[in-house]
Amino acid sequence: MYQLSDEQFLPISLQQAWDFFSSPKNLAKITPPEMGFIIRTKLDDSRGIYSGMLIDYTVKPLLGIPMHWRTEISQVADKHQFTDRQLIGPYKVWEHTHTFVEKDGGVLMTDHINYQLPLGFLGTVAHALLVRRKIESIFTYRKAVLLKMFN
Repeated sequence: MYQLSDEQFLPISLQQAWDFFSSPKNLAKITPPEMGFIIRTKLDDSRGIYSGMLIDYTVKPLLGIPMHWRTEISQVADKHQFTDRQLIGPYKVWEHTHTFVEKDGGVLMTDHINYQLPLGFLGTVAHALLVRRKIESIFTYRKAVLLKMFN
């Protein structure tokens, strides 16, 4: 099992952070365009995220090959934290916890990901050569976009 953690301070209110990050529609705005991220689920804007919510996407994580990805919002603590976990997709395990804490006139946002690749030894090699850097580059892109959006 691999782990990746990242944090970013945003000079916005906790409510603004929650409203933005808890809306699945905003994920496409902070995902690199080459990933071809498309939400396939019809979303009800009035409801927001909730435990048990299922979201289907098409995404091109590697080599431009489109894949079906389904996540479930498995835990929600309003304006504090939510976790999405992959049910269908490229990983054997993917659990991503988003945490928001008011701090110094803004919000400290923390992402923590636990993930595991399929294919045993081949997955280990792919992680070392490609996957870890790809995930890190997605978060680097995301941080730059968020900095422009909220600063």
